[in-house]
Amino acid sequence: MSLDVSPALLEQAERGEVDEAAFVDCVRTSLPYAWEMISSLVAQLKVDGGEFADNQTPPPDEQARGQLLRALASDAIRGALQRHFGVRLAFQNCHRVAVFPLDSSVDDRLARFTSIRGQLLNQSPELRDC
Repeated sequence: MSLDVSPALLEQAERGEVDEAAFVDCVRTSLPYAWEMISSLVAQLKVDGGEFADNQTPPPDEQARGQLLRALASDAIRGALQRHFGVRLAFQNCHRVAVFPLDSSVDDRLARFTSIRGQLLNQSPELRDC
């Protein structure tokens, strides 16, 4: 799954620095499932409060799964999304995405979520092929 980069954005990259807002917009339009997932989790965190908000529903199809993997596996995309939304992103398996506030008071919860133990406890037979 690649980004749909406009000629103007590619030209900008070839010249040097890229406007991050333009990059974020490219991600939004190229990876709509991932964008919607993260946007909805950010909104949920703002409304509900708490230490984090997460998704536990598998993507509806392989294209959606690919978008999520692309967004979270790329350091550049993940970093831009974190800065854009003002959160920290965490990822387990093929679908469990979580957003954490930047507030250091949730550092322990984030560490538990991203720990080896947390990863192992999030396994199930249904997720073997994800």
